[in-house]
Amino acid sequence: MNGGRGESPVAARRDGLSRVRGVSLDATGTLIACPRRGEIYAEVLARHGLELSAAEIERGFLTAWKEFECRLARGEDRYNSHPNGARGFWGDLLERMCLLLEREAPGPFAGAELFARFERADAWELRPGCRKVLSELRRRDLRVAVTSNWDRRLPRVLANLGLERYLDAVVCSEEVGSAKPAEPIFLAVCRELELQPASVLHVGDAKIEDREGAAAAGLEALWLNPAAGDIGSLEEVLDYVPR
Repeated sequence: MNGGRGESPVAARRDGLSRVRGVSLDATGTLIACPRRGEIYAEVLARHGLELSAAEIERGFLTAWKEFECRLARGEDRYNSHPNGARGFWGDLLERMCLLLEREAPGPFAGAELFARFERADAWELRPGCRKVLSELRRRDLRVAVTSNWDRRLPRVLANLGLERYLDAVVCSEEVGSAKPAEPIFLAVCRELELQPASVLHVGDAKIEDREGAAAAGLEALWLNPAAGDIGSLEEVLDYVPR
């Protein structure tokens, strides 16, 4: 009930997005998650002679990631800008993580095994509602893409998870050479979908990288965050696109 005061905010916003013809979705945190990262690292590193707990690895990994993130300029892609590409980036991150944990880094074969391990489907899980939402977007004849700050493994990861059949395009920052929230990656997905920015809705779990970046590039945007976002669940996206 709205007390006779007109449409609900959701209904009004849905009407405002009636021109949407395509939907772009972030990957990690929006469609997929990696809850076993520490366990997988611990398992692989143990085979290479380095015994660390999953909790230690998570702590070191997150600290190293934040350090590396601070070095990047706005829109700079961490993988494309590394002289040895994504493999070089992930190798450096592993070395820094080990240094922070005061342990000697394993040899290059450990890094190679980890790189391959996270391309497998069993390293990931689908976020709640993922398959349902993608299927319904296709049923509504909307063009669908994934747009993410990821390396070139992303299309294979999504294919291994069985999501490829729902997607018209996968756009990753390493391929574009620019990362969210900068404009080029959002314009790249619009070109892939063959749609104007104003007719594409981007959805992601990062306020600056996803909502603000997409809006600045001329796309419609929704921030997915259960506590403070425009939507609290992935399934709510369906309230904002044409039926």
